[in-house]
Formats: sequence, C-alpha cells, structure tokens
Amino acid sequence: MDRAAYDRMAEIDKDHWWFVARRKIIAALIERHRPKAGPLRILEVGAGTGSNLALLQRFGSVDAIEPDDDARAFAEQRSGLSIKGGYLPHVPLDDGAYDLIVLLDVLEHIPQDVEALAYLRTKLAPGGRILVTVPGAPWMWSAHDVAHHHQRRYTGRQLRETFQRAGLAPRFLSHFNTLLFPLIALVRLIGKVTGKEGGDDAMPSRPVNAVLTALFGAERHWVASLSMPFGVSIAIVAAPTMR
Repeated sequence: MDRAAYDRMAEIDKDHWWFVARRKIIAALIERHRPKAGPLRILEVGAGTGSNLALLQRFGSVDAIEPDDDARAFAEQRSGLSIKGGYLPHVPLDDGAYDLIVLLDVLEHIPQDVEALAYLRTKLAPGGRILVTVPGAPWMWSAHDVAHHHQRRYTGRQLRETFQRAGLAPRFLSHFNTLLFPLIALVRLIGKVTGKEGGDDAMPSRPVNAVLTALFGAERHWVASLSMPFGVSIAIVAAPTMR
C-alpha cells in the first residue's frame, strides 16, 4: 500500500468499525480452529500498523513481518515487539517453527500468492495451521482495491485452488461481512458509475460507526462454524497436505 493508506490505517484502526469487528471475527476463528490447546507460537505476515498484534498475543507468543518501514516502526512502538522487515520469500524464518501463521487481508497484495503460501507451509510446526482473510467477490473490484494496491479479489473456489497448489489442504472456508454485503456492494457499484477514486475507509460518525461495528461484529457468533456462501471477505484455514 502507499504511504497515505498506512497513515490513514494508523489513525483509524483502533476505533473504525471494520477493524474493530474484524478483530472479533479473527478471535472467533482462532478459538474455533486453533491447532492445539495452550499457548501457540504465532507468525503474522503483513502486520501493517500492528492493529492485530495485541489480539494475537492473547493466544501465545507472536513474531511478525512487515515490509513497510514506517508501518513497521509504528507497529513496534505500539506492541513492543521486534518486527522483521522484507518480502516473502526473502525473510529468514525457521522451518517448522509456528503453530499458527496468519495473513489478514495480506495475500491479495502479494503478486506470487501460491509461492508465498508454499514458502510459509514449510514454517508450520507439525499440526500447524494457516489462517488467511482476503477480499472476495471479484466483480466488486473498485477504486478501493486500486487505492490499496490489491492484486486481486478471490472467489471461494479460486482461494481453495490457490491453497491446494501451494500444498495446503483447506480445512474450513467461509465468506464473512455478509450482513453488510448488500450495502457495501451498492456503495462500490455507485462508485464505479460515478468514477469515485480512493478507498472507502473514511471514519464515519460515532453513531454510524457503532451500528456498523455491532452488525459486522455480530457475525463472530457463527462465522467460525458456518460456511457462509457470500460476503465481502473470505476466511480460510488450512494445513499442509498429507504426503
């Protein structure tokens, strides 16, 4: 992403409805699909400004990678962690080290997504899992995706096949951000018609933000156990293919 996108993320990721509710959903996914009981060793790839690190630390020890220098410095300041720089697969990581690797709206930024996942597969401990969230519904491609330097949006089938090509077997896949899907789709379509530029991540008014947080956050009660057929985003949990 460009500098402005990271700066905006640092300003809003503590309170903005999308970030707040998504953290609740991520927590539910980890609770449901964690590879083992007890503390986990976790790697976050693409930590951004560090808005997920405190959440991940609830489940165990956390390492992180973030290629952007300014975002990494901000994430280190807010988390107290030492975060690696660089791009996959050129970041040195121990083989078989992690119980859980997460890429939270990161894979869509990586040009060689299969190669990145194949590299991360070798870093999983026995029984380990990879949890990924990505934007779904390719037909919703808009100026928001361009502003955030997305390479693609995925269908569920495309995402499943991407993981399989990387030697990873999907264990769970579901769309989410389903309740707000009609509204967001409408906003994106209107943006296409009107030629709107830039992202859709402005901070709404406090009452609107509270309503959106409650609606999106409510999905945590079922998103980790039900495979929803549509939504703005997709979550997948996978493990190395048995050979």
